[in-house]
Amino acid sequence: MTDIREAKFAIGQVVRHRLFPFRGLIFDIDPTFANTEEWWLSIPEEIRPGKDQPFYHLYAENDETTYVAYVSEQNLLPDDNGRPLRHPEIKDHFVREGSGTYRRRVRTAN
Repeated sequence: MTDIREAKFAIGQVVRHRLFPFRGLIFDIDPTFANTEEWWLSIPEEIRPGKDQPFYHLYAENDETTYVAYVSEQNLLPDDNGRPLRHPEIKDHFVREGSGTYRRRVRTAN
């Protein structure tokens, strides 16, 4: 049995990819890999991450588009530049704080 590591990053944190030119906002975390085997095998073997680490769901963006990404912890770095993100789903779920961080939007039941 493998030990589950504590996640290095938190929901609402802005991160950037270590290898590819995109950044994003973490909106969910899986303690270990929880996607399909087909998805995992589609990653080139020389850069394929291990499955026994946290994986992060991101509202991601690059210079051209926005999308949802699923990224291993080993491939993320903190993004502290303070620039706002433009992904359209962020405003539905998060509020931007003055420091460049985000917190979950509070929802009230009717």
